[in-house]
Amino acid sequence: MTEKTTHANPSKNRTPRHRAREFALQGLYQWLLNNESASTVVNHIRGAHGFDKADAEYFTALLNGAIGTSVELRATFAPLVDRGVAELSPIEHAVLLIGAYELKNNPEIPYRVIINEAVELTKSFGGIDGHKYVNGVLDKLSANLRPDEVAADKKR
Repeated sequence: MTEKTTHANPSKNRTPRHRAREFALQGLYQWLLNNESASTVVNHIRGAHGFDKADAEYFTALLNGAIGTSVELRATFAPLVDRGVAELSPIEHAVLLIGAYELKNNPEIPYRVIINEAVELTKSFGGIDGHKYVNGVLDKLSANLRPDEVAADKKR
């Protein structure tokens, strides 16, 4: 990522929390490809252009949480993917880590918001139909991790 990096969809109105997710995605991508320490990735991303508009606290919690619990998070979504986790694109892999982390650790955020944010990230940074794949996996994962919330939502 260079100092001049811009967002894939610059016209979208992005909240500080959404920006935090974007930077966490970029950090996870870097971590997946380079296997650097979480602190190295955090320090690199914090210096990126536009980071001042992100929710820095949420970014740090999200990135450190996703990296720190990545083995556990992968175990939650591995049965739901149609190929090995290692065969996922790095963007899909990173977005699934973010989504799984939020579903598991942020019950105050509605599961539909988490899925929508993950889909938007994948649309912005991933392959052509990657968002459909991420949506399907996180929808199933939501039913596993938050069965009461999903059931209540379906009754509406």
